[in-house]
Amino acid sequence: MRVAVVTVGDELLAGETVNTNAAWLGDQLAERGVTVERVTVVPDRIADIARVVNEYHADYDAVIVTGGLGPTHDDVTVDGVAAAFGREVVESEEALAWLEEEGGYAREDLTDGTGDVPEGSRVLPNHEGVAPGCVVENCYVLPGVPAEMKRMFAAVAEEFSGEQTHVVTVDADEPESALLDRLADVQERFPVKVGSYPGDHVTVRFESPDETVAEDAAAWLRERVEQPDEE
Repeated sequence: MRVAVVTVGDELLAGETVNTNAAWLGDQLAERGVTVERVTVVPDRIADIARVVNEYHADYDAVIVTGGLGPTHDDVTVDGVAAAFGREVVESEEALAWLEEEGGYAREDLTDGTGDVPEGSRVLPNHEGVAPGCVVENCYVLPGVPAEMKRMFAAVAEEFSGEQTHVVTVDADEPESALLDRLADVQERFPVKVGSYPGDHVTVRFESPDETVAEDAAAWLRERVEQPDEE
């Protein structure tokens, strides 16, 4: 399963808020064998949200959008997603009834627009907050508040699945450029996905659906690199 994640918020682009939602979703989806191929941050602007969602929902098995839900002036995600699918924004009786019956809210106390969703979407109740999420075709729209997003994702997590992969890493105390021949060699010998990540040392990452293959590739390289001293 191939997924794109779209996070919405001017505060993310300005660096005022760290995009922890994308990192958390990437980890959760990877654990389910799902491949995240895009993580995109867009501003609180209807046209930008609509353009990105319209493109991604056609290219990927699912799109997860977080942030910008609610009735305030800068909460425009619902409008953007609705525009992407050519739908109207409507007041959801289901969402309002849930907030009354399960959320403990009086309907007259809710701000206008609280229960708005794209027409024909599946409503996702918000157990940690107020603004509901929704599913429009293959697009899952979740809140931006991390606790609300995590709880809502848990309700739909079973709808995301893929081939489980195994990851093994090897640390090398050599320049990344010095490892190129050995990295090419290990890829020829083993059917694994290989990535290298420099830092205080180089971490080489092996990924494969077959745990034995990943372990064997890592063992082969481990015997042929200089490893960091253990502290």
